[in-house]
Amino acid sequence: MKFTTHHIAAFIAAATLALPGAAQASALDQFKSFVSTTKSAKGEFTQQQLTKSKTGKAAPVSSGSFVFARPGKFIWTYQKPYDQLLQADGDQLYIYDKDLNQVTVRKLGNALGSSPAAILFGSNDLEKNFTLSEAGERDGAEWLNAVPKTKDTTFEQIGIGLRGGVPVAMELKDQFGQVSVLKFSNFQRNPALGAQQFKFEVPKGADVVKQ
Repeated sequence: MKFTTHHIAAFIAAATLALPGAAQASALDQFKSFVSTTKSAKGEFTQQQLTKSKTGKAAPVSSGSFVFARPGKFIWTYQKPYDQLLQADGDQLYIYDKDLNQVTVRKLGNALGSSPAAILFGSNDLEKNFTLSEAGERDGAEWLNAVPKTKDTTFEQIGIGLRGGVPVAMELKDQFGQVSVLKFSNFQRNPALGAQQFKFEVPKGADVVKQ
């Protein structure tokens, strides 16, 4: 699935990562601990929209890798079915479409806001922008609901599934009732990252569009 403006928050949401220990704690306690102790992380993801197409076929599964460092720095790479890159340096968000050889540049603040990315890449003040609540057990995981306090956001509700102290999935429900599911694997918590890790270099010959 190609990147669209409507799905920006879902695409950059995807670095929910490891939380060691706290297996007996509630989902809310586990996630608060994750946010306060995880400064950076990297791993792999899959993403799928649950809404079926008009032909009745399931939406294709996207996959790739991610790396992030709080606050506001991340690299979100789609490898299948399309080669795309979303990268933020703490100030700007760069969206690179390899097929079009085009880079779209946006101010990062507007892209985060009360989105899932604000939880995962932003500051640790969760209650400022979200109402958090326990959502019970499902599919072998303890679930947490995060509802944005502002109405000026793409998503109505964000579900975060944790198993054994580790966030393993996110469910993102938008204002149109569509649900996207993100699943995470092979993550590393607080890895060593280079100082220039998140500096974006415009590919040779690429068109640059600022929004």
